[in-house]
Amino acid sequence: MTGDPGGVGKDEGDGNGDGDESWPVTLEGVTETVVTTLGPNGRWNAAALGLFAGEVGHGDEDGHDERDDENAGTQRPITATTWGNTRTRRNFHRTGEGYVQFTVDPLAFVDAALSITELETDPILESTNAWVRVSIDRVDAGTENGTEWERWELTPLESRVLERRVPTISRGFGAVVEATVAASRLEVAGYDDERLLERLAYCESVVERAGSDREREAIERVRTYSAWGESDSSENESL
Repeated sequence: MTGDPGGVGKDEGDGNGDGDESWPVTLEGVTETVVTTLGPNGRWNAAALGLFAGEVGHGDEDGHDERDDENAGTQRPITATTWGNTRTRRNFHRTGEGYVQFTVDPLAFVDAALSITELETDPILESTNAWVRVSIDRVDAGTENGTEWERWELTPLESRVLERRVPTISRGFGAVVEATVAASRLEVAGYDDERLLERLAYCESVVERAGSDREREAIERVRTYSAWGESDSSENESL
């Protein structure tokens, strides 16, 4: 790996290093990604980031909107929300850009979502299948249950597909992603810890039945990185 994302060896593009000024895939609903942002220490901080695809228009009573025709083949506006005073939020304010990355590696996703993960010189993860360098603009902000949030619009500046895959559906990977969401909300105002722990137990059972070895290791990291593991210790001490 080099400091230049365009030089990644598994790139299937034309090799010119420029990439495309567009998203490498059409995004709909919420897409879970990893974003790397440059910190004041010169290292790239990796964190999980959910991308929300905006709506072009509401349409008529049959669901048709002329603006949909006008925007056919174009990506709807993409936004993301940061919660609290995170490194990602601070780096968004400081640099105004980052690298959104698409990966199906459960370990990379859990590490980014629940631990402090930094890359020394290269913003691109080893497991990334595609990346997009984006500019970041704040479009909204507020407070919910005592936690400050900020909404950002992401505009692609450059993108590259590094590895093409035959798509498969993994229940284990889906359960790992859901577990990271639940674990990140433990001990946060506005969420019910008991329900979150029940969700985590269910996700763990799915991974045990249907997950790969890496997904099983990933669910263990979810436990290690979060208050989920602390709750297990408390229960054992009470026996």
